[in-house]
Amino acid sequence: MKELILVIARALVDHPDQVQVQVKDDDRSTIYELSVHPEDIGKIIGKQGRIAKAMRTVVTSASVKSSKRVIVDIMS
Repeated sequence: MKELILVIARALVDHPDQVQVQVKDDDRSTIYELSVHPEDIGKIIGKQGRIAKAMRTVVTSASVKSSKRVIVDIMS
């Protein structure tokens, strides 16, 4: 899942070398914290959050077989 988030984020930003994903595992959920260069925050979020919502939808769909809840947080 981490690789999927990295591939999507790197395709959207101007500074793909500064894209990082931290994974925090819980017994009920897995949290992926995406951090990008400050200039690229708007490109990851998109207008009215559409790109961020689409990314979360793709990741949630890909993790349907997992019994855990998957959360994607965008860190500034």
